[in-house]
Amino acid sequence: PGLIKIRLKFLNDTEEVAMARPEDTVGVLKSKYFPGQESQMKLIYRGQLLQDQARTLRSLRITDNCVIHCHRSRRDTAATPALPDPVPAVPTAPGLPLGGGTFMVPTVMVVLALGWYFRINYRQLFTAPATVSLIGVTVLVTFLAFGVYGQ
Repeated sequence: PGLIKIRLKFLNDTEEVAMARPEDTVGVLKSKYFPGQESQMKLIYRGQLLQDQARTLRSLRITDNCVIHCHRSRRDTAATPALPDPVPAVPTAPGLPLGGGTFMVPTVMVVLALGWYFRINYRQLFTAPATVSLIGVTVLVTFLAFGVYGQ
């Protein structure tokens, strides 16, 4: 008396018939038909993912002989606790990650500055192709630096 029949359809086209009351919640339906796997089960009705475990079947307009699609996720998303972020060994400035690539641009800039220093003070050692190459590398590195850090 007062029970409705719900067809639980799985991805492999198998079906299971569930009997429930319209006052039952989504959480009750999961715990009754998927004990121990409630957090792994995703229920979909009329293209809507039934996420609110407290909603009743009546409020979702689930009636007799309705089809609810069931999908079992591979891992337990609700029961696995989030791992805490590792504590960095070196304090970093907010918004700037400290890694090997962080020092690459300043290092290249120092090498370019030294190249320009020697080009200006020892111009007799630099040929025209070497000077053009130094200009080209400087322009390229400048565009790369502004492209990466200008975002």
